[in-house]
Amino acid sequence: MNCMVAFTARDTIHSMQSISDGDTIVSADETFALGFFSPGTSKNRYLGIWFNKDPAKTVAWVANREKPLTHSSGVLMLNDTGILLLLDHNNSLIWSSNTTRSLLNPIAKLSNSGNLVVQESSNSVATKEDFVWQSFDYPCDTLLPGQKLGRNLKTGQNRFLTSWNSSDDPFPGSYTLEFNVNGYPQLVLKEGTSIRFRAGSWNGDQFSGTPQLKGNSGFRYIFVSNEEEIYFMYELINSSIPHRVFLTPEGINERSEWNTDTMSWTNLAKLPADDCDYYETCGAYSSCNINNYPMCSCLEGFVQDNDNKKKQQGLSDGCVRRTSLDCYGDGFLKYSGLKFPDTERSWFSRNMSIEDCKMLCLKNCSCMAYAALDISEGGSGCLMWFGDLNDIKDLSPDSLQDIYIRMAATELAFIVFRWKMLRKGVICDQHEEDLQLPLFDMSTISSATNNFSTDNILGKGGFGPVYKGVLKDGKEIAVKRLLQTSSQGIQEFKNEVMHIAKLQHRNLVKLLGCSIYAEERLLVYEFMPNKSLDYFIFDEKKGMLLDWPARLHIINGIARGLLYLHQDSRHRIIHRDLKAANVLLDDEMNPKISDFGLARSFGGNEAEANTQHVVGTYGYLSPEYVIDGVYSTKSDVFSFGVLVLEIVSGKRNQGFNHQDHHFNLLGHAWRLFMEGKGYELICGAIKDTSNLFAVVRSINVGLLCVQQNPDDRPSMSTVVLMLSSESALPQPKMPGFFTEREMGGDASSSSSYKLFSNNDFTDSFLEAR
Repeated sequence: MNCMVAFTARDTIHSMQSISDGDTIVSADETFALGFFSPGTSKNRYLGIWFNKDPAKTVAWVANREKPLTHSSGVLMLNDTGILLLLDHNNSLIWSSNTTRSLLNPIAKLSNSGNLVVQESSNSVATKEDFVWQSFDYPCDTLLPGQKLGRNLKTGQNRFLTSWNSSDDPFPGSYTLEFNVNGYPQLVLKEGTSIRFRAGSWNGDQFSGTPQLKGNSGFRYIFVSNEEEIYFMYELINSSIPHRVFLTPEGINERSEWNTDTMSWTNLAKLPADDCDYYETCGAYSSCNINNYPMCSCLEGFVQDNDNKKKQQGLSDGCVRRTSLDCYGDGFLKYSGLKFPDTERSWFSRNMSIEDCKMLCLKNCSCMAYAALDISEGGSGCLMWFGDLNDIKDLSPDSLQDIYIRMAATELAFIVFRWKMLRKGVICDQHEEDLQLPLFDMSTISSATNNFSTDNILGKGGFGPVYKGVLKDGKEIAVKRLLQTSSQGIQEFKNEVMHIAKLQHRNLVKLLGCSIYAEERLLVYEFMPNKSLDYFIFDEKKGMLLDWPARLHIINGIARGLLYLHQDSRHRIIHRDLKAANVLLDDEMNPKISDFGLARSFGGNEAEANTQHVVGTYGYLSPEYVIDGVYSTKSDVFSFGVLVLEIVSGKRNQGFNHQDHHFNLLGHAWRLFMEGKGYELICGAIKDTSNLFAVVRSINVGLLCVQQNPDDRPSMSTVVLMLSSESALPQPKMPGFFTEREMGGDASSSSSYKLFSNNDFTDSFLEAR
């Protein structure tokens, strides 16, 4: 040890220099540091690399994760041939780099990328080829920008992530993220030897099963697969913002970005994201959709297998062909928007056209499907599957991934015939593309509603009356009938069909079909036996039927439905008329958002829009929409906040009055909450069944949603998290439309009235709904 000297350069260790426990070296840009640390509550010491500006010292790499130091007297040195040595207090070797090539004047340098490299000191501008050893070749649980994940096919080196055993123990845990190179290479997350999640194969733009991880303006993905190596890595466009992909001890692959404002990590994505991401949740030829129940459904041309062990769990043992293949008379059926099946039993060629791929698959009776290998430039290359097709998931309909699955000729003829019959009468409006809905005969609807009897009317809205109907098979329906005198209703009819036809979520009302006859325009919905939410919460006696657990269930369901509209639907959809009357309740009091006549959708990177024709319902509209005609997802968040406060209080925001002040419900709730008296808002119907902490937390969330500035309001994804956790919530700022004054006549019947906010906005008049 006497021959060693202390290090001098801040980011470099020179030959025969050492660093002791308590010393660190720091990258030139100060992003990363290398030194000794103890994770969590552990007293063991490890040599590692961490994010230097992170107060928590989040670790990106550990040298001796399998052999900890038990004393704080460890030493790291670089010997004269270029080998890094980690020694304990007895000079016993704990860990070393496996450098095979000797150097004349070696240095170890911590780069700005977080990579610890060993190279010749004379080579000031070293490339990767100049490194005789680098930590990037031996990842732990974290993948950094510019770091390869994959295999070197010549040397056999396999770079993969391995989870920590726990947050206190970096010993290799149960989970790995690596490439399966059997068939066409695919990225898989494994628990031991079993696959837990399959990101899928690379399709030229992204991994086929993870459309949410597609590259954007902030970073780009790189995938290389050739005779020498198979690897994936990502590069940041703005390298000044630290970023990491890491594998948690619980087996979740997370991608996060450093937030300089909060001095903490912001989670951008995680996988598996839902139950459908887990490997083979559904069996062969069955696709998984988290928004459906059951989640698993057979692909077109396939039927449920007779062995239904998982049916009670909403799962599937898989599907079988409705018609057996006969090989030489077969054809192919195109499927879009699916996660490509497991490619372990596949074959691929990069230099084959898609038409040649089809012919080659058709000639091979064992080939069950084919697809373009690369979809990034119109489709090129060939990917063919052999054996059953497994681990399929429904993705966005916008996905450009098309797969062609082998079918018997008679089955194809049957499917094509049925599609043609559907298209003869399924397009409700010829001006809208691809809106396929069952078309009900006018006579069927008339008979079901007893010729639109007034006794069958369930309610009335801006669109027109809603009737209850009963079909011949006994199924109950709700029929919305467009008022023939309403020019606005025509547009609302088109709007509702366009926005809800393809939406599938447990908290959205389901559109069953439509009917068009002469001037009649009808929409047919599933029937909701418990009417709408306002029927209960604003009535003292009926409100007793909804205890606090039921109301909290309804609040959570509405939140999840809005989250689907804002984030997970085909387009970002703004409802614009969320209110208690537009939340329907099924036979189990599950909430379903309805009435999409005023909805608008955003495409691409659109975040907001404005209009000169402000429509909606008094008491639920956000200030920026009323004053400036600006609407966005945050407009719906405001309406949701109003709804939460109404559900808790049993009072309407519109027309609310109190003997002690002139505040509306929002102002009243905020005032009580800020005085520590939020519990006084709770309506009598739920006082005996309420959990005080949960109710006051819901009030807090509601007030955060109705804050004046839309930027202060949380997104619906944040709302869902706040409602489901017990972490501390921020204090809400003053709500928008804090007071209402000078209201003309009865608020419930007035077609217009002046709105005053806490900032004395100019009054604005709205078209009533």
